[in-house]
Amino acid sequence: MNTQITLKQLETLFWIARLGTFERAASRLATSQSAVSKRIQELERASSIEIFDRSQRGARLSAKGEELLAIAEKMLNLHDQIADVRLSDGGRPRLLRLGVTELTAMTWLSRLVARLRLRYPTLKITPTVDMSRTLFTALEDDNLDLIIVPAAFRMPEYVSLALAEVENVWMAKTGLIDPAEVRSLHDLSRTPLLMQGTKSGSGILLNKWLHTQGVTVTEALTSDSMTALLGLVVAGLGVGYLPEACFRSFVDAGQLEVIRIEESLPPVPYVAMYREDRPHSLIQEVAQISSECADFSQGLLS
Repeated sequence: MNTQITLKQLETLFWIARLGTFERAASRLATSQSAVSKRIQELERASSIEIFDRSQRGARLSAKGEELLAIAEKMLNLHDQIADVRLSDGGRPRLLRLGVTELTAMTWLSRLVARLRLRYPTLKITPTVDMSRTLFTALEDDNLDLIIVPAAFRMPEYVSLALAEVENVWMAKTGLIDPAEVRSLHDLSRTPLLMQGTKSGSGILLNKWLHTQGVTVTEALTSDSMTALLGLVVAGLGVGYLPEACFRSFVDAGQLEVIRIEESLPPVPYVAMYREDRPHSLIQEVAQISSECADFSQGLLS
């Protein structure tokens, strides 16, 4: 009888604890639920530990199981670090599942990818461009390794490394509103506003700020997509908030005007987020490189 503890058994324990059920762990590991159960049984025999509290419903760890899980996380992290050493020496490719929002994709993502390819020549990068909330959910479900989003989500089990801030201004189609007049935020709220919705990190932060200002928007047209929002503003359907530096070219071309408001919009802080419960040296370094590349002051795709 094999009494050796294997990394595959420890990885199975990790994913059961992370995802909450044997079934989800089996799906994540691309195997059957019976294979997952067998690995746990083998781990219990090899360690002489009853890992799960079978008096409780669900996959609830026993006290000794919790201790074993902590050791398993350390072992898996060491295994990842060894893989990183192989990667840095030109070994087999590793995969980075990176999630970014539209604004990052349109500005400095190309610089980040170039830096990563220089640092890790065999690294395979699979980017996902989507809304902040969708990206965060994918990070929670372990479908992404690292996301770059506005700092709208704060949870203790995630690391949020500050990258840069984005300055936004209110803009409207040229001629729609007199740009020389300085309005109050309450006056602005009575005009049609074009805003990002609840899937957008920037939209979440703006709505929270408007609430703290005691402002109720009477007429709003929402779009989670910044590109769509820009199109609506250029079409003259209302006043929208947009990153000043990125869309300055539309002002210079006479298509848009900056609307002067007494209360300045707060900057939107962007962060690189990844899970803290299983630290990975590659992901940590990617986050650090992101902080060195992040620059939202450039024009689109410059």
